[in-house]
Amino acid sequence: MTITVNGKTVHTDARSLHALIPGHTGRVVILNGFQTDDDLPLADGDCVTVIEKGVFPPQDVLEAMMAARHSPGVFQKVKQARVAIAGLGGLGSHIAFALARTGVGHLHLVDFDTVEPSNLNRQCYRIRDLGKPKTQALAEQLADVNPYLTITTDCVRVTADNAAALFADDPLVCEAFDAPDAKATLIDAILSHCPNSVIVAASGMAGYDSCNDIRTRRITDRLYLCGDGQTAARPGYGLMAPRVSVCAGHQANMILRLILGLDMP
Repeated sequence: MTITVNGKTVHTDARSLHALIPGHTGRVVILNGFQTDDDLPLADGDCVTVIEKGVFPPQDVLEAMMAARHSPGVFQKVKQARVAIAGLGGLGSHIAFALARTGVGHLHLVDFDTVEPSNLNRQCYRIRDLGKPKTQALAEQLADVNPYLTITTDCVRVTADNAAALFADDPLVCEAFDAPDAKATLIDAILSHCPNSVIVAASGMAGYDSCNDIRTRRITDRLYLCGDGQTAARPGYGLMAPRVSVCAGHQANMILRLILGLDMP
C-alpha cells in the first residue's frame, strides 16, 4: 500500500503501526491526526507521523510534523490560504497566532500602532517588544512559531480612502479594531469595494462576563460577526485577556471554516 510518513510518500507491506514502526516506544506516533500508542491497522492513503522525543527534527520533515495533529486534508487547504488581519491588538494578535499555528500560508498584518505597556494585559506581545511597531513585533514572533509562513505587513492607519486598496488582494479579512468607527469604516469598504472578499468582524468582548455569551453569527454571505454584541469597553469595564482571546478564537475558527468551504458558523 501507499501511505505518507513524515510528509513523504512511502510504499509498504506493513499492515499496522507497530509493523511499520518497530521499537516505537519513546516516540510520538500520529495516525491521520490522532496520537496513539496502539497497534492500529493501516490503510492505503493513511498519513503517519513519527516524532523522536527530545530530538530537533530535520528541516525537510519539520513542517509535516507541525501539521501532524490536523484533521486529514486540512493542512493542504490552509497552506494555500491568504488572510488579512486589520488591527493587531488583543483580537488581532491572538487571531494571528491561531492562524499561524493552523498553518495558514500567508498572513497580511495591518496596524499603525506601536507596542506599549497597557497592551501586555491581553495582547500577544512581550516586554522586549515595547516601542516596536506591532506589525514588526508580531511578525517576529510568528516567524518563530511557523517559519513556513509568508507574512506581509502594512504599518498604516486604515481609512475610508485606503481600505479598499489595502485589502484588494485578501479574500478573507479579520476586523480586529477597538474603535467602533474604525470597525464600520473597514466593514463598509470591504462590502462596498472588495466584492470577492469576506470579512469576519467582532463586537462585544469586554469585561469578565460569561464567555458562553460570545458566539459567531452570519450577518450576510460576506459578513460574519463574533462576540456578544453588547459589552463594549468603557470606564470601569476594561478589556480582559480571557474574553478577548475567546472572541479571537471565534474569529480564527470562522476563518478556518471559510477556508475549508464551510460557510455556516
